[in-house]
Amino acid sequence: QMQLVESGGGVAHIGGSLRLSCVASVRTFSADNLAWFRQAPGKEREFVAAIKWRGGGLFYMEYADSVKGRFTISRDIDKNTMYLEMNTLKPEDTAVYYCAAGPMFTRLPQYTYWGQGTQVTVSA
Repeated sequence: QMQLVESGGGVAHIGGSLRLSCVASVRTFSADNLAWFRQAPGKEREFVAAIKWRGGGLFYMEYADSVKGRFTISRDIDKNTMYLEMNTLKPEDTAVYYCAAGPMFTRLPQYTYWGQGTQVTVSA
């Protein structure tokens, strides 16, 4: 049973940056698919970014249009950790951010394992 723990959330100013981390309790194999989702109050959980192993030391990433060019997803297999670097933050980025892992690479919230979430608040 894999457990995921997010950290790095907090309060940032508009235009600021934050880096989220997600540590897995067991080794995440290169074949595992990892993703970040977020959920704002009163809204459904939405896809932010996902990353999967392509082989040859390369990864494939996808991003939601709303964060493309501002957020960067990455992973360190040796540290069992995934990251989300968030730059040029906007008020609409305010949400609880969740990391997820599972055997299927998808933009839908259908991953097998989920973290408890970390709050990100962007204010003036």
